[in-house]
Amino acid sequence: MRRLPVYLVLDTSGSMHGEPIEALKNGVQVLISTLRQDPYALETAYLSIITFDSSVKQVVPLTELSMFQMPDLKANGTTALGEALSVLAKTVDSEVQKTTVKDKGDWKPLIFLMTDGAPTDDWQKGLDEFKKHKYGMVIACAAGQNANTSILKQITETVVQLDNADSGTIKAFFKWVSASISLGSQKIESGGQEISGLSELPPPPPEVNIVL
Repeated sequence: MRRLPVYLVLDTSGSMHGEPIEALKNGVQVLISTLRQDPYALETAYLSIITFDSSVKQVVPLTELSMFQMPDLKANGTTALGEALSVLAKTVDSEVQKTTVKDKGDWKPLIFLMTDGAPTDDWQKGLDEFKKHKYGMVIACAAGQNANTSILKQITETVVQLDNADSGTIKAFFKWVSASISLGSQKIESGGQEISGLSELPPPPPEVNIVL
């Protein structure tokens, strides 16, 4: 069975303390419960969470939805975005099955990256590592006005911005993410097609602004 790997790369730095980190946890829970109601997603989607603050951790390895257990996310430290990109690249390399002459590998992974600030490490170095790999769709989300969208634009064409990092806005973002993953699973299951651009995703809710 070919899996659709989904990586959530989440900023858990100190500035996410309080409402934003609680909103983030609730958002991920909404995502999981929504996807578990979708037979297509249950069949193909596998989810991993990588968090970054002063250090980077893969807190959930690539796991099928029915087995997924919510990690405890805490906010502290700085924003090691470069290291997060580098860890993501290595993780994708080791977890995602490649297509060989004999076997079809996994589908290209969907990446959802969310940050509320600017990187505090050498993000260019991490970006170079990241760019060496192929992904299906990479969506970067700037949560609030302090996130640097011009840096995110260098990571991916597809950048969205939330006006603030409160619970309603972050929940709306994760609902859109779950709808996007559902659609990705459906296209794969029904026609063997992968999502390749923002135009193919469900329209984002009013809280989610596309950065042009």
